[in-house]
Amino acid sequence: MSTYLLVHGAWHTGECWDRVVARLTAAGHRVLAPTLTGYGATRHLLTPEVGLDTHTDDIARLLTAEDLTEVILVGHSYAGLVISAVANRLPERIAHLVYLDAMVPEDGETAADVLPVTKAMIDLALASESGWRVPPPPEMPAPHGLFGVTDPDDIAWLRTMMSDQSVRCLQQPVRLDNPAVNLLPRTHIHCTITPPGLERRPVPDQPPARVRELPTGHDCMITMPAELTELLLEAA
Repeated sequence: MSTYLLVHGAWHTGECWDRVVARLTAAGHRVLAPTLTGYGATRHLLTPEVGLDTHTDDIARLLTAEDLTEVILVGHSYAGLVISAVANRLPERIAHLVYLDAMVPEDGETAADVLPVTKAMIDLALASESGWRVPPPPEMPAPHGLFGVTDPDDIAWLRTMMSDQSVRCLQQPVRLDNPAVNLLPRTHIHCTITPPGLERRPVPDQPPARVRELPTGHDCMITMPAELTELLLEAA
């Protein structure tokens, strides 16, 4: 039995993993899919001070509180920053990192460094009435839909999870100054249906990593849960 810790991306909640959680659990594994501070049921806790460090603390506390070891730590989208920061802090508790259509930072980088399109979101948030709220992006025409989800029922379900995030999440840098991070096995899973203008960085040569693809949009845990589960089981 392996332990999977699934970390959702911006504007989502841990509920987005439900279809994958059911499959991994049925395969005999322990699975945790928490909701980060400021999203979903904790959206009332969202303040300008909530940022990447807050979410890193969320996952680090869970790892230590549950005394989790040999964890397969999965980060979707923005949570690529989160799992990187957690791995830097607690590498001894992690067996494998999985970047799921995720931001993959280098030391000292922010979300805007990794994915420059987020700079426009930061500027809009700073110029908005709140000065710090970043709302979810709008639904796009097919095949891109809402985070790659195009089925009407699935879009309706996804909308129940959506909420704003703090601009601080996109501004805080990731620290990767622990050499042990580079010893962790890792997998990158790329969704191949991407919106126009969204450019993905090449996977770094070091440390070595497996690269897999899914022919679907960004929220593959909703659109292709069975296929995603099979790829996650490769890390067990």
